[in-house]
Amino acid sequence: MTGARQRKVLTENINIGDALFLSAAAFLLMMFATRSSFLYPCNDWNDANSYFSVGKALFHGKMPYRDVFDQKGMYLYFFYGLAYLVSHTTFAGVFVMEVILAAFDLFGIRRILQLYVKRGTALILSPLVLAVTVSSFSFYWGGSAEEICLPFLIWGLYFSLDYFQNRYPLQKMEWKIIFINGLMAGMVANIKFTSLGFFFAWMMCVAFSFLVLKDFWGAVKGCGIFLLGMGIPFIPWVIYFGLNHGLYEWYWGYVYINVFVYSNLNEEGPGLFERIYTLSKLLYWIIRKNMIYFAFLIPGVLSIWFGRKKKWLERLNLLSLCFFLFLGIYVGGSELPYYALPLSVFTVLGFGLLGRMAEWAISQILKKKDSVETGDFQGHKTIAGSSPFLVPAAGIVATGMGMVIIFTCSMNIPHMKEKKEDIFLYKFREIVMQTPEPTLLNIGCLDAGLYTVCDIVPTCRWFQTQTLGIDDVLKEQERYIEEGQTDYCLARDSYPEVIWEKYELIAQEPWYQGEQEFTYYLFRRKDLSENKGGKQ
Repeated sequence: MTGARQRKVLTENINIGDALFLSAAAFLLMMFATRSSFLYPCNDWNDANSYFSVGKALFHGKMPYRDVFDQKGMYLYFFYGLAYLVSHTTFAGVFVMEVILAAFDLFGIRRILQLYVKRGTALILSPLVLAVTVSSFSFYWGGSAEEICLPFLIWGLYFSLDYFQNRYPLQKMEWKIIFINGLMAGMVANIKFTSLGFFFAWMMCVAFSFLVLKDFWGAVKGCGIFLLGMGIPFIPWVIYFGLNHGLYEWYWGYVYINVFVYSNLNEEGPGLFERIYTLSKLLYWIIRKNMIYFAFLIPGVLSIWFGRKKKWLERLNLLSLCFFLFLGIYVGGSELPYYALPLSVFTVLGFGLLGRMAEWAISQILKKKDSVETGDFQGHKTIAGSSPFLVPAAGIVATGMGMVIIFTCSMNIPHMKEKKEDIFLYKFREIVMQTPEPTLLNIGCLDAGLYTVCDIVPTCRWFQTQTLGIDDVLKEQERYIEEGQTDYCLARDSYPEVIWEKYELIAQEPWYQGEQEFTYYLFRRKDLSENKGGKQ
């Protein structure tokens, strides 16, 4: 591609009207999809509230991993900390963050679609790609680490597909593109590194492209530039933890815990064939649970794998991206519904196939119509050309269809009917806020959301009960209780007997999620009641 054509493509892609449309579509789709939205009374997902509490603590001078513990990456907490600045007691800031991320998703999705279809078609289909993704089971309640990684994966996919389809083998991958993707890999590494398998495959295939062109040192240089870019997002946190003498806590809390405690990689575990069987069975159930986007993903991927005139490295590239992304997520042996969300990055390929089929069918209709009217097909008529308003109108209709898909398929929609006054968090909030500057300990589960609705900054390292195979959590939490370190304790289903020595039960409420039913108990330190003249 010549420099002039590259500038033309770039100009075509910088379109204010398109950007405004995609941003509006992101807002409308996420308004229904995520429980962080103002249409829902709250997002009481434990994981998201845990991220919010750690992000809040970060912006109050506490060090993650050492002062407050959770085992995700630092940019996740930083972004949640920024969301906390927007609203201290709601997820309004998280919703803003999700809309911005979804807009970047759509910008990348449209760019990928334009590799296969015309600009207008790509613009129309983009909201539908996002809609089937965020209405899937793997999207879960909204605000997951996987959701925050998704824009980096989508843009990484674009750069990879664009190079192997349009430039390889006539041109080598540009250094700046390799560097940019290294930056994105570094961001993913500092959010949730399980998705790094995607970027491992990305750089591996780029290195192969240099080797095929008999440029060994180019492959080495490319890997070096990629690693340089990948290292840059680490720099702020190396400085932060270094200045606070917390480099070991960073390694222990993020790397060691996830690799050697949370996963089973350090155990003898199953053999190779058993693990392959387990992963294959897992993939089957993931597809069944998320059929809404796998129905597009599978045909789209197959159309490239088995498409005519595809270069062998182009096929290998896509196969590697799919394989290593899946392997990186699930090789550790852990599996939760939202883990599968990064796999949805390939959904766009199915819509690319659908768009090509639609364009072919419409061209045949227009050709037949033109032949009937004039006796000759001029070949200049297109959908967009027949009316300047057709593409914008179709885009609006597609966004509306996307909203309908979410409203019909998302498991979150029924929660719109909930009222704040019926949710245990807000009932407990009325009690907790009677105490000036209250402190809290969450036991028996991850952060249930009381820290959020009461704007409480965690004061204990193990401020919630982690699902980790280490004894420190329960022992330390019992010590906090014995010493009466916090004003309140929130427990789910069970609590240690030692709690009765310094605390009293002041409220309990049931909580339902699908077929699950829990009971939350709120304890208050006895001396608080005594100072108020007796039990409240």
